[in-house]
Amino acid sequence: MKTVDLIYFNAGGGHRASALALQAVLRAQERPWNVRLVNLFEVIDPQARFQQMTGSAPEDWYNRRLARGWTIGMAQELKLLQGLIRLAHPMLLRQLQQHWLRTEPDLVVSLVPNFNRAMFHSLASALPGVPYATVLTDLADVPPHFWIEREQTQHFICGTPRAVEQALALGHAPERVHATSGMIIRPEFYQPVAQDRAQEQRRLGLDPARPTGIVMFGGHGSKAMLGIAERLAGTTQLILICGHNKALAARLQALPRGAPRVVVGFSAEVQRYMQLADFFIGKPGPGSLSEAVQQGLPVIVVDNAWTMPQERYNAHWVRDNRLGIVQRSFRTIGHAVAQLLADLDGYRASVRRVDNRALFEIPQILDGILREADDVRGTGPALRHTGSPLK
Repeated sequence: MKTVDLIYFNAGGGHRASALALQAVLRAQERPWNVRLVNLFEVIDPQARFQQMTGSAPEDWYNRRLARGWTIGMAQELKLLQGLIRLAHPMLLRQLQQHWLRTEPDLVVSLVPNFNRAMFHSLASALPGVPYATVLTDLADVPPHFWIEREQTQHFICGTPRAVEQALALGHAPERVHATSGMIIRPEFYQPVAQDRAQEQRRLGLDPARPTGIVMFGGHGSKAMLGIAERLAGTTQLILICGHNKALAARLQALPRGAPRVVVGFSAEVQRYMQLADFFIGKPGPGSLSEAVQQGLPVIVVDNAWTMPQERYNAHWVRDNRLGIVQRSFRTIGHAVAQLLADLDGYRASVRRVDNRALFEIPQILDGILREADDVRGTGPALRHTGSPLK
């Protein structure tokens, strides 16, 4: 049985969600692999010294900033973070080498940015011949040293033609750059939900005859949702998903009501709520955008100084594929909603042309990587896959 490690961390939530989704489909396909989820921060800081010194886990600082909307200046902070990671490179190498020697994976799959240099070099030195793959959970790289590093003999799994172009431009061999049809999204977003849409809308206090927007800003929400709810209060029916941000949910509940509004905290049924909506409003995160498009929803997003560096290309992706409307600010959200609804059928047609099967394409790519590694080592082909993929 092959052991496949999926490396994630909890900053932002999307990396862990992608790892969980990939683990779920691999198990459903009954591949002869032992698939392990590995939290990178637990490997490089096993004694949780950072949390002991600061009172918070490293990802908590990032997640709190997202919830409060403090995202301006992140491009400069990213450079600082990358500089600190390079200073810590010798320490990271030692910590990771010990981890690989202790756990002995047959394939390491990274779903995180910034740390791929340290992870690749530590694996190559500790376990020569064990393949390393990076699955970009963003639509494009933010060079340098974010997702794609130069001169690393590894595999890259890219969800857009733009990301493929970036990997090839950095000199990586075409046979090690693998294209998929989109981002990883959870298996349930491919399953139909058996519900009477109008009946469920009425149960929640919504009017089935009115267009409905769903507002989401990741797993920790954002105070920007307050401004959106206030500006659309008299005109637009909304479902607002606040995630783990209980304070935000309480403030939204307390707003004066005009058009019907549903406020939801953390929910494992985001797909069900999306199927009650006609369009999506939120930040241009790769996960939320991909989930909305998978559910047939045109999107309204912003692109401005507060947009995080790794999400700026996403606005271009929305425009280039006519998947919705990109604004400079949510102050004009009323105009954007009116513009979208004026050609809702046209935007829906563009959304339907996106056929994202990445979740089911990546297992085949990983299988090929394992087989290639076996052939190079001369140990024969990997065990054959006998299961059936999710439908």
